[in-house]
Amino acid sequence: MWLRDSANQLQSYQSLLQANSSVYSLASLFRGAINLQARYIIAAPHCNAFHAPPEANLTASMSFGASSGSSDYVSPTPNHDVVFECKYELDSLAAFLQLSHDYHQATGDSAFFGRHRWVEAMYTLINTTSDLLGGTYNRDGSVAYSPYIFQRNTPTAYETLPNSGIGAPVRGGTGMVRSAFRPSDDACTYQLFIPANMMFSQYLHRCAHIMEKLGRHVMAEQMRKLSTSIRFGIEKYGRVHHPLHGKIYAYEVDGYGSANTMDDANIPSLLSAPLSGYVERDDQIYQNTRRFVLSEDNPYFMFGPVLNG
Repeated sequence: MWLRDSANQLQSYQSLLQANSSVYSLASLFRGAINLQARYIIAAPHCNAFHAPPEANLTASMSFGASSGSSDYVSPTPNHDVVFECKYELDSLAAFLQLSHDYHQATGDSAFFGRHRWVEAMYTLINTTSDLLGGTYNRDGSVAYSPYIFQRNTPTAYETLPNSGIGAPVRGGTGMVRSAFRPSDDACTYQLFIPANMMFSQYLHRCAHIMEKLGRHVMAEQMRKLSTSIRFGIEKYGRVHHPLHGKIYAYEVDGYGSANTMDDANIPSLLSAPLSGYVERDDQIYQNTRRFVLSEDNPYFMFGPVLNG
């Protein structure tokens, strides 16, 4: 189970979702996915893909890290009986928030989130992402403790992280949360990954409403403050000037002034920013970004005599 993929698959059914307590309902399917994702986040918040739970009575067809010959070094060390792959992707945690919001918006069912382990998962999620607000270096120039390290024995650069598994240097204090990998599972060039921060900020703010409904006002306020801080960081560090398209959002930045101007055919992406509600479709910077993304100036815009995309 990939957190992002399972949330995206269920999003297709959101228009049909309505309150229903039956275990045979679509609402029950959403509740089950949210509960399972919550269990996985509590067990391994830096990981992106998980084995089926024991109660499914399914035999794992591949062992942890099988695609790399079980050569992954990950810190913190995950439970290999639970985790299939442990690439830390901020958008995976954002997908859990999105799925939670989608269910609550469609059903109005706040009581569900007070049962089982949703609140515990939210505390784990906030603690994990708060730890990743820092940068590579301390104020005195020493190398800071890295909350997450990933190294894979591979000839493919985008399957592992440079700098001994820490990733390229990143500035702390920008307000944005670091991400080691993109939704494509490719390693980030710069760890301040703008589309995931957009999605995470937006759905974190929306899920604060659920937390408030449960009477956890301090936690709800903490979620709103983090959401606001991330948005401020995006607008301060995530905008760049393109010589042809004007002011646009970068795909990734490091906080030091370096930026990766591109977009990837995935969700979240710069092109999909309005889907989460982060920007309006007619926002000028988004429109500039959109023109850039859908042009030959985006190195990952493929074009030819028959198809473009």
